[in-house]
Amino acid sequence: MCYTDKRYSMISEKELELLCTERAVIIGSGNVGSTIAYTLAVKGLFEDIGIIDLDRDKAEGDAMDISHGVSFVKPTSIVSGGYDLCKNADIVIITAGANQKPGETRLDLLKRNIAVFKSITDNMKQKVTGEPIVLVVSNPVDVLTYVTSKLLGYKKGRVLGSGTVLDTSRMKYLLGKYTKIDTRNIHTYIIGEHGDSEVAAWSATSIAGLTPEEFKNGVGGKLEGDIYEIPRLVKEAAYEVIDKKGATYYAIALAVERICEAIFRDERSILTVSAVLDGEYGANDVAMSVPCIVGGNGVEGVIEVPFSTDEKAGLTKSAEIMSGLLREAGF
Repeated sequence: MCYTDKRYSMISEKELELLCTERAVIIGSGNVGSTIAYTLAVKGLFEDIGIIDLDRDKAEGDAMDISHGVSFVKPTSIVSGGYDLCKNADIVIITAGANQKPGETRLDLLKRNIAVFKSITDNMKQKVTGEPIVLVVSNPVDVLTYVTSKLLGYKKGRVLGSGTVLDTSRMKYLLGKYTKIDTRNIHTYIIGEHGDSEVAAWSATSIAGLTPEEFKNGVGGKLEGDIYEIPRLVKEAAYEVIDKKGATYYAIALAVERICEAIFRDERSILTVSAVLDGEYGANDVAMSVPCIVGGNGVEGVIEVPFSTDEKAGLTKSAEIMSGLLREAGF
């Protein structure tokens, strides 16, 4: 990214803007990938968006469809093609992957997706210049983030996963619905695995500086329902959406755009992305979702929040589950 390049430190902002072209490449043009491409185009974060898919007609159709609306948004070039698109990419967003077949185990699916990711990373290594930031969205996202990091061998923090950024947003939405408070004034985290072993960090949850219990017993007054049922609803949210419409893609596209925004505006925002941990929270050589500083270089640091004993135990359990899957898959 140009703003972190010392070669351009002495030129004006206007000259720098002319030199810089922010380029995102999305690998996988299914429901999630195409919606991410659309969302990025609407937000105007990148000047160039590339779409790669084995089904070249689908990728080309998506690029054409989005391009036909660029007169309504900030000028953006949207194209489809092969891995040459990755050559000068600033960020590569991977949404490709196999779908689970009837009767197939989670491990079987993981092995098939690892094969897909090996093909993707092999192609990237042949075409990519430098080390673009790589954002993994495909599931199981924490395990595949680790796999991608190992296959590419990039510097620490350059490969990250969408993690529990969406789960955290779901938690905020449901807390806002429960308390009737703007979700932007609610702070909380879902941590650990993006999946069944994820953990709701109640010890780090606040509404205008109050704990949920303090809010409920004070300003909020009597609230209907059990607030502590919300984490279960968060876990079940994706299943419910899939049951009703077949797939989830709008909210994850917004979550991915938010991560990209934090990176390309060098915001150093705290987001629960999936990062490869090296001793943080007692976890080693595994990727999982914890509060991270996300800025111009990807994951720039991990915030070790003093979670409760039970929450830390939940993190340890998540790490053990994912480490076990990686061992079984040969990593």
